[in-house]
Formats: sequence, C-alpha cells, structure tokens
Amino acid sequence: MLAFLCLLSACAATGVLEVTLNKQLPRQLELANTPFFPQELYQCGPAALATALQAVAIQVTPEQLTSEVYIPSRQGSLQIEMLASARRHGALAVVIPPRLDAVIQEIAAGNVVVVMQNLGLAWAPSWHYAVVVGYDLNRELIWLRSGTYPRFEMTLSAFQRTWARSDYWAFVALPPGKLPASATADDVAKALVAYEKNASLQQKRSAYQAAVTRWPDHLVLLMGLGNSAYQAKDYATAEHAFQRAVSAHPVAAAAYNNLANVLLAQKRFKQAMQVAQQGLSKISHDQVLQQQLQQTLDEIRASQRE
Repeated sequence: MLAFLCLLSACAATGVLEVTLNKQLPRQLELANTPFFPQELYQCGPAALATALQAVAIQVTPEQLTSEVYIPSRQGSLQIEMLASARRHGALAVVIPPRLDAVIQEIAAGNVVVVMQNLGLAWAPSWHYAVVVGYDLNRELIWLRSGTYPRFEMTLSAFQRTWARSDYWAFVALPPGKLPASATADDVAKALVAYEKNASLQQKRSAYQAAVTRWPDHLVLLMGLGNSAYQAKDYATAEHAFQRAVSAHPVAAAAYNNLANVLLAQKRFKQAMQVAQQGLSKISHDQVLQQQLQQTLDEIRASQRE
C-alpha cells in the first residue's frame, strides 16, 4: 500500500536482544479482546484505525473511516490523516518513540499500537498498517491484527525489519485522561495541542490534567491546563496552573499574561497589575506578546476605574 512517510528522527530501534533481556517488561501479554476487521485491498488504514478506536470504546467502522483516511489516487492512507482522523473521533493520538521496547511497553500497559510496515522490498515497497496486540518475549514473537488475519504471528526480528522500513512509525489512540506508557512529555504535548482542536472542553481538561499530573513542570502542558480551566471558569485551577508555569519557567511571559487575566477575572486588580508588569519585563523582542501584555494592562486599568 502506497503512503508518504512523515519526517521522523533517525533513532535506531531497540534491538530484539535488549528487549527480550529487559526484566522490567512482562514476559508475555496479549490483548485478546481487541476487535478485528479484515482488511480489503488497500484498506488497511481504515481497518487498523477502526481496530484501535474500537479498542478504546470509540464505535466506528472501517467504512466510516474510509472517506477520512483513504486516498484513492495513492491507494492508501497517509500517516497524518490517520492521526487526524483518530483525533476527530475523540481519541488522543500520540506517536510513540521509534523503539521496539516502546511498542512492548504500550501493550503491557493495555494499549494496542498501530504500526506502519513495508512488507515488500526497499525497491518495491508494500506499505501496510497493522495493529500490535500481543507479544511473547520468551519465544521472541509478536501478534498483530493484520490483513485478513485476526492473530498474525511474526518473530520479533521479522517484525522489526518490516517496521524499520517506515522509520519505526507507530502510534497509540487513547481516551482523554489516559496517557501512553512510552511517550515523552514533548510527544504528549505535541499530540495534545493537535487533539484539543476537536475536543470538548471537558475532554481537554481531563487530558491536560492527566499530563500535568505526570509532568508537573512542563510549560506547554501547564498552559494547556490553565487555558482549559479558564475557559470553564475554574479560576482556582487556572491560577494554580499558571502560577506553577511562572515558577518553573520565570521568563515565560505568556504565562504571566495568562495569570494576570485569571486574576483580573477574579477582580484582584492589584495582583493582576503586578503580574502583567512582571511579564512585560521578561520580553526582549516578541512584539506580539508585548502587545498582548500591554492590552492586558489596559484592561486591568479600565476595570479598576469601573
């Protein structure tokens, strides 16, 4: 199946030997209740995505997804469309690190993994999406929902060879509030920024809160939590998030601006003024942010006069 590849880092995947010797990983696990949709010609993208979404109780079918991810002229699905469609249906889609142990970690955490493989040759590629649902490290095996096979068995080494040809591209689709086991804070933050465009306010808050609980000092995650709480008029949570942001990132002028707006909403004018002025002092070249902070100061002064 033809598809364009995203630009990914050239990291080498963890070797099979390293994974099989990792005593922190469960030796064998299979998510046997994962749904299965036989894949018709060139339709592995919709089928794999429907499998991953139904695994987290998002009820969609391959037929419903075909118009969203399948490109007839390419006879396949692009990775960017797979991620966008997952988010459109309410899932947090996160590209996981390009390592074999990351796939195993996700399965051990109960998360199926959509992977892209080249089942052909480098000079005659046959691009294919499959869903990893289990593994046995003692026997060096991995199981996938793949093609017309509900439990396709591969050796770990064969899987890694075919997966390597896509630069080890893989992602998980999760409900809001659940996080991938293997991804970094930056991976999750990038996914959340894309996810929130289609998410409800409650979903955004739940997703950002879970991320901040794991990574309490990450600026993008704190800003996302603060913004979603502010939208919900939960000023206490918003204030706490932005206060944490300015404490952990004292030169982040945007965090000062947002904190000042939260204080303004609570009519705490003196504190709001002080915070906005602090934010202005942190700016050197960003004229847009400088204008935003100046506007916040003007709004504070106007509110004080009312």
